[in-house]
Amino acid sequence: MREATLLSTGDRPVLRFERFLPRTVEDVWRAVTDPAELKAWFPTRIELDRWETGMPLVHHFDDPAFPALPGVVVACDPPRRLSFTWGEDTIGFELTPTEGGTTFVLTEELARTHVARNAAGWEVCLDRLVDGVAEEGWQSRFERYTAVFEPELGPQEGPPESSPG
Repeated sequence: MREATLLSTGDRPVLRFERFLPRTVEDVWRAVTDPAELKAWFPTRIELDRWETGMPLVHHFDDPAFPALPGVVVACDPPRRLSFTWGEDTIGFELTPTEGGTTFVLTEELARTHVARNAAGWEVCLDRLVDGVAEEGWQSRFERYTAVFEPELGPQEGPPESSPG
């Protein structure tokens, strides 16, 4: 499944993405927890002492116009499950071994007005994780998701004036 799925539409909707990666669960776990590997696909640099439930962390953007975002590790069950906060949002990764690789599920609980924006951004990030590149740009994805989510969730906010990535 390539498109985002909206799991709930309450005050804090949840987006869900699923991807197949032809790598072992352990390899994918490194891709989602090792700072050097995260840098290749994740939108921020995460600073923390270790991936352990309750540990504080900080998200740093490459663009100095964006302040660092605080977070905390909500759950960590290596090499299968990881969740953490990103400012007000909660991001989760679930890894399941499947024939020939790993099924990777990303979820994000977020503000109603940010669903289209973040869905487009995660698609770009996940393309980098799976294929190493993102063929389609953010803007066209954002427009597609706005058309899908706006009728159900209301107006969708685009990126801030100076946007990371």
